[in-house]
Amino acid sequence: WGPSTTSWASPWGSSSRPPPTPTGSFLYDPAYQASDDRYQHLRPVSRREAYNADITYGTNNEFGFDYLRDNMVWDLSECVQRELNYAIIDEVDNILIDEARTPLIISGPAEESADTYQKFAQLVPRLRPEEDYTVDEKMRVVTLTESGINKVERWLGIDNLYSPEHHQLVPYLDNALRAHVLYQRDRDYIVKDGEVIIVDEFTGRLMYGRRYSEGLHQAIEAKEGVRVQRESLTLATITFQNYFRMYRKLAGMTGTAATEAEELHKIYGLEVVVIPTHKPMIRIDYPDVVYKTEAAKFRAVVEEIAHLYEQGRPVLVGTISIEKSERLSEMLRRRGIPHQVLNAKHHEKEAAIIAQAGRSGAVTIATNMAGRGVDILLGGNPEGLAREMLRKRGVDLTAVTKEEWEAALAEAKAICEEDRKKVVALGGLHVLGTERHEARRIDNQLRGRAGRQGDPGSSRFYVSLEDDLMRRMGAAMGLMDKVWVEEDMPIEHPLVTKSIEQAQIKMEGYNFDLRKHVLEYDDVVNKQREVIYAQRRQILTEPTLRPTVLGMVDAELEALVASYLGGRDREEWDLEGLATATRFILPNLPEDAPARWGQMHQDEVVEDLHRLAEEAYDQTAERIGLDVFQSLAQQGRTLADLRASSLPLERALYDAVLRRLGLESTQEMEKRSLLALDRERRAQVQQAFAEAMALQRDRMVMLRTVDNLWVRHLTDLDSLREGIGLRAFAQENPLVAYKREAHAMYEDLLAAIQSEIARNIFHVGIVAQPVRRPMRAVRPGAEAPAPQAPARSAAKERPGRNDPCWCGSGKKYKHCHMQEDLQAGRVGGQAPREAVAAPAASQKPSPKAAKHKKKRKK
Repeated sequence: WGPSTTSWASPWGSSSRPPPTPTGSFLYDPAYQASDDRYQHLRPVSRREAYNADITYGTNNEFGFDYLRDNMVWDLSECVQRELNYAIIDEVDNILIDEARTPLIISGPAEESADTYQKFAQLVPRLRPEEDYTVDEKMRVVTLTESGINKVERWLGIDNLYSPEHHQLVPYLDNALRAHVLYQRDRDYIVKDGEVIIVDEFTGRLMYGRRYSEGLHQAIEAKEGVRVQRESLTLATITFQNYFRMYRKLAGMTGTAATEAEELHKIYGLEVVVIPTHKPMIRIDYPDVVYKTEAAKFRAVVEEIAHLYEQGRPVLVGTISIEKSERLSEMLRRRGIPHQVLNAKHHEKEAAIIAQAGRSGAVTIATNMAGRGVDILLGGNPEGLAREMLRKRGVDLTAVTKEEWEAALAEAKAICEEDRKKVVALGGLHVLGTERHEARRIDNQLRGRAGRQGDPGSSRFYVSLEDDLMRRMGAAMGLMDKVWVEEDMPIEHPLVTKSIEQAQIKMEGYNFDLRKHVLEYDDVVNKQREVIYAQRRQILTEPTLRPTVLGMVDAELEALVASYLGGRDREEWDLEGLATATRFILPNLPEDAPARWGQMHQDEVVEDLHRLAEEAYDQTAERIGLDVFQSLAQQGRTLADLRASSLPLERALYDAVLRRLGLESTQEMEKRSLLALDRERRAQVQQAFAEAMALQRDRMVMLRTVDNLWVRHLTDLDSLREGIGLRAFAQENPLVAYKREAHAMYEDLLAAIQSEIARNIFHVGIVAQPVRRPMRAVRPGAEAPAPQAPARSAAKERPGRNDPCWCGSGKKYKHCHMQEDLQAGRVGGQAPREAVAAPAASQKPSPKAAKHKKKRKK
């Protein structure tokens, strides 16, 4: 199995029970007794301990988010995942294909703009379809007409919506239109406890913690009248395609991969092998019944359900949305037919409903959430029935005796076996689909609930020409003209059946192209992400960063020398300008430096600056080490206290002393107060502290710089990608243009990282380390709060959006450090790390940095 084997599953979709708890990690331990009998032997553990097991089972979302979180930590001890060796994916087509278009995103709060969303949520319903906007349902695009644009401009009291001073309103309008026209309540999302929760279109399950990006979720919140949450700023992101392709070996299982063999091979290099069923499949799949209208279709569905219910045969009815499942439920209620509804609103009852869906006379209405990994036993589930019987008798299931359980189970088995014989005689479970899905796989999954393990069963789909699939593909209107029948008369015509098959094949191809499109663009970012994450990991693992830091500082100093002393004649040298610019990097620059440089060659000036940089590094390290030693000594601390501390920084100080003095010497003095050490020992400990604190300072400055600039880079890439499609009008391939410009932006990013680290590294000081608060729990699948970056300590309040930035770049605050400051000020699931004081408030950018900024602006 290798050093670490990870098994995956779609979010609890392949299990007949819900997850053990909403949050947490668990280790299988036969000796552990849980308070809930359903979760016996599952001992709560830390995530790191869960990943250290030979096999780790969990959801695809959490594994992906853990990967992103591991690449945002500020200390290597906070990483939880091991190397990505082998992944076994349950319901592989659901994760690698259905969910592939959804990127994993860890985000932080951005600016407040709730009022703007609410304003447009009130304006958009006043627009009229066709007259003010047009809808392309296949492409899921809403486009304003000239009439609509004129109305919006009149309502807003502006002359031109698309002018530079008003263009920032366009995204709010676009999102409000999409929220109002394309996204329907109880189909695409539900409103629960004052929150908008997305419904998975493939499984019908609630996707807690997920939010639509780029302001769409806020537009839906404004539409529904709930609290509009703050917009988010992308801190880290990756698509499932690129995440899973990082595993050395990938495998999976599913019952419906044959139709997607081409995509699995092209994207993931996986071959599909079809395994014969254990027992012959005797399910009868009846041909589709097609009606002209949706209302007629549902009337026919109710009639068939009533007929089968009178026979006592179990029926599983599949719907594509919560809205339609509740509509059908209401029709059955009026007919007096008892039934169970299983959708995202009632997911808590899923296990109990599914367990008994195969009993005689059972009618179960379900969304797609019942289509995967569910084994409906004819006659019912004996274990579930036994539990229910014991609960009704008042028996505590956590304290039930072996004899009581076996007696109840035997009784339940007898009841279920009797019922099973009756159901088998009637023909088994009948699956009734009320609409065709875009993908044939989803239809096959629903059909597959019947006829399992050699049991009898049957299936039939009811379709109307008003269904989403038919309408999106434009097939309905042509058929309505050619085949005109009475509303309640089913259409049985080869043209109709062929049209349905062609519509599904077209939609499958269209969705494949979308996923491939996402992958092509994400591949560009993926290469950059790999380099940035490798740099972060190197920063966390290197025992000393002195050579790296000095290399960056030297490169910036050389750029300054080339800029200010680039002339051939000494008369063209700007020695005072060089000294002024250098002081923003080297705080120890002597006052007489320009005079000395005037007597040197250019190469000698560079060597002198290199020497000063080394002195600055060593001096600041010694000063920080002395400050920390004195602070700890005044508190009466000992080395033993540092060794036992829960704070990584204090343990790092102890480890530095251990490396410098050795085990024997360290143990000999670790219980003595630091104040009680003799002069020689004190000097040795101070030197060890200086090395540890210099490493800590270097890591903090470098990680903060890399993270902040990477976040800004991701935002810039999002903006680039939004408008890159317009290049097609200039006869330019948008993907080629995106690759070219993204690469140029990436080069600017690397230059900016080096420049900012060099300018900040000698201008920081270590401040007192706060006590860390516990991490906030995050639901599986939720977008986790990112690890905190140290906050910038400013003597003044944060500038206004349009004020000059505090860094001295000359740019407006909103275009420079505003996003960084907002990010650094958030209080997410973790307390701030060991804080590093901010660089001096007024810093002049180096000519090299200014050059890159100018180039990027162009």
